[in-house]
Amino acid sequence: MVGVQTSARDFFRAAYENRYTWDNNFPGYTADVTFKQDDQVVTGKVRVNSDMKAEVFDVEDEQAKQAIHSQLWETAIHRVRRSFEDTHGKNTFSFGDTDETGAVELLMGGKAEGDRYKIRDNEVTHVHRHIHGVVVTINTFSSHNTGEGYLSHSYDSVYHDPKTGEQKGGKSVFEDNYEKVGDYCILTQRIIRTETDGKESVEEFNFSNVKLL
Repeated sequence: MVGVQTSARDFFRAAYENRYTWDNNFPGYTADVTFKQDDQVVTGKVRVNSDMKAEVFDVEDEQAKQAIHSQLWETAIHRVRRSFEDTHGKNTFSFGDTDETGAVELLMGGKAEGDRYKIRDNEVTHVHRHIHGVVVTINTFSSHNTGEGYLSHSYDSVYHDPKTGEQKGGKSVFEDNYEKVGDYCILTQRIIRTETDGKESVEEFNFSNVKLL
């Protein structure tokens, strides 16, 4: 159990600071990309700049280009190193229940009122957040320990309407794999399986020939 000495804020801060992020010297990188969606296969090149902006080249299919760009942007945004106070300074934290896996629930107040997280072994295993007019719920099943913080390996994600609770779109299950290039862990594969109305669609993003800028 969590020691009485540990405040909910400190407990959450420790897990927040245990996430793997890129430092301020991150130079950006280029890579080749192969995108597979069901029967479609598209290849091209990508570049993530030091300011975390992503670019996709040599992909003519606009939907495929958007899909690749969206995943790169999503990945890079989670690697940005922001201080705990910058991100959570206006939030309050209180302990909720502990589930059967030993994960401790944290309930948010203040700016993030209504959001909640679960933490186990100094890692966030559950996220329930209000973002841009929807509620996103993410459960993490396994993670990579990089030695400099953790990265999620397998997790799911589902969106709901905050007012009605109605599910929006299908539930997606992700698997992420990383490689260390120079001093940085870079995403080399993401597989997303989304089930909508009983049908499964699979998207696979493979990044190879990764070179730091």
